[in-house]
Amino acid sequence: MKLLIIALFVGAVIALGSIAPTFGSAQLEATLEDATGSSLTKMTYQRTIWIDYSDGGNLANILTGKNVTVIFSVDSSASGMKELIQKINSSIASNDSDAYVSDMSLDYVALMTGRDDKMSIDYKIVLHPVIENFVIRDYTGASPALLDVDWRGFGASGPVEIYAPNHGVLEINLPISLFDKYTPEIAMQLKSSDAGELLTKSIMNADGIRDQPIGNWHFLFDPTGIGVDAAQYGFQTGSVISKYTMGESSLREGIQIERTNEAMFTIDRAYSIKTFEASDNASLDVVGFATRDSGFFGVTPTAPEGYATTSSEEFPAMVLYGMAGMAALGGVGIMLMSQRKLKKEGKNLQQTGIDPSQLTGVKTSASSGGYQTVRGEAQVKGLEDYDQHQNFYDDKSQVEEKSETKSTSTKGSMPKGWKPEK
Repeated sequence: MKLLIIALFVGAVIALGSIAPTFGSAQLEATLEDATGSSLTKMTYQRTIWIDYSDGGNLANILTGKNVTVIFSVDSSASGMKELIQKINSSIASNDSDAYVSDMSLDYVALMTGRDDKMSIDYKIVLHPVIENFVIRDYTGASPALLDVDWRGFGASGPVEIYAPNHGVLEINLPISLFDKYTPEIAMQLKSSDAGELLTKSIMNADGIRDQPIGNWHFLFDPTGIGVDAAQYGFQTGSVISKYTMGESSLREGIQIERTNEAMFTIDRAYSIKTFEASDNASLDVVGFATRDSGFFGVTPTAPEGYATTSSEEFPAMVLYGMAGMAALGGVGIMLMSQRKLKKEGKNLQQTGIDPSQLTGVKTSASSGGYQTVRGEAQVKGLEDYDQHQNFYDDKSQVEEKSETKSTSTKGSMPKGWKPEK
């Protein structure tokens, strides 16, 4: 019984308490509206690489103190952006989606930081694409609109060369390219080793978002369309908004953990290189009440009649009731375990000390300043008289009495300043 209670409680905690995701290798944020066919989309790709030379060697001499910063932003008119859009549209088409990117801007950040014991290289690519043709069917009143979301895991494979102001033409999608440009003295050794495979994996990859079924995403429904939130997207206050999110760690979606890979390469000695990527995560906001299917949303302007919401109109009532029920179940489990533990321990406990029935009261301090006090104390019956245990201050021999010293002078005392008359 105890094991069953513990299992239920732990299961509830795992199912309800999820691990907050960090920004991972791919993070999608999008807001879709079927009435206009417009989308506000942002896709962020990130990766971190560490090269360890803490044991010294020639690599420490090459990389310690070497710092490189590459930051730029471009729009679709920049050289190479047209080719990147084509790669992304090919990725979307491979996922059986008719949606496509019509325009896009790009932000790029790469940092190489050479410390005393290791070098870290951080990559971040942010795309702001305009997604079109994701509305499969318009809303007619008799049937909901259908929105295609199979485009959600888009990316680009292979080299992507972009002309960057102040930097010239840069390849941004393969991590090894940064080494080719800024540390050519070690790039060849990296390519020819096991590390070469890690450093040629495309940064713009969102397969984790593509492969997570929409049916596993979490759903929140806001019927109020909070004024501030709605206004920033250009929507009317009061619009119904459905939010679908993925990336939480749970029994249903699986435990989301940081992905790490390690390889070795040799220059004058063996060195290690590691790549780090957190779990993918995504958030899709749909204007309207959206129900999900395998690869699309069915959207209506309002929620079905009688759809349960809380008084704050943020979460479905069933969700809150379920959470409260699981919390209560956990509380009951803890109480039962505590009660059983107390009963088990109580069998081995015995009273120690003096039985109160064997005590008797005795008055103390027979007098104080000429009057009787009511102070008393307890002693065990049958023991010696109280006189043998009296208070320290009742022993008058312990009290020091101040006595005045009698003067032996035969002369009297005169007022101060007195003099005999002449």
